[in-house]
Amino acid sequence: MFRSPIKFCRNCGTAVTYRVPDDGDVRERAVCPACDTIHYENPLNVVGTVPYWGDKVLLCKRNIEPRWGKWTLPAGFMELGETTEQGAARETDEEAGAKFEMEGLITVMSVPRVGQVHLFYRARLLSDRFDPGHETIEARLFGEDEIPWEEIAFRTVKETLEHYFADRRRGVFAVHNVDVV
Repeated sequence: MFRSPIKFCRNCGTAVTYRVPDDGDVRERAVCPACDTIHYENPLNVVGTVPYWGDKVLLCKRNIEPRWGKWTLPAGFMELGETTEQGAARETDEEAGAKFEMEGLITVMSVPRVGQVHLFYRARLLSDRFDPGHETIEARLFGEDEIPWEEIAFRTVKETLEHYFADRRRGVFAVHNVDVV
C-alpha cells in the first residue's frame, strides 16, 4: 500500500501505536494509548463514467500526475457527502465539461494494492461539445478501433472500456465485478 501510516490520534492528538485491539479484532490497527480510539483505514472510492455518443466513447487526456498526457475516462476520488453516482457525474463535469444523462453501473473494481475501489457508470452524452477543466488537456470521442490503447492511463480504465465494448456488441449491459491484483 502507498498510504502513510496513521501517526497521531484524530481524537486527542496522542501518538498512536499499532497493535491488535482488545475488542476481539484480529488485525493490527492504529490504537491511541491515551483515549483507546481505534483508527480504521479503509479504501478510497474512485468514481467515473464511460460517456458515450453513438458508437464512440469520450476520453480525457490527463493534465495532472500520475500519468500526465495519457488518456482516461473522466473519474476521480469520491467526496464526502455524495453518492457514487453524484461523484461520477461531478468528475465527468469537472474533467470533460460534458452534458450527459447518467445510466447504469458497469464496473466495480477492487484494487487492494493501492487501497481503492473503482466504480464506473455509463453516461449517455447529450452533446458532442465539451468544455474540459484544468485537469484535462483534451477531451475527445473515440470509436473502439481508434482508442489509443497503449496510451490508456490506468488498467481499471482499460478493463472498463473492454467490458463496455463487449457488452455493447452483445446488446446487453451487465455489472462487472473485477479484482485488479
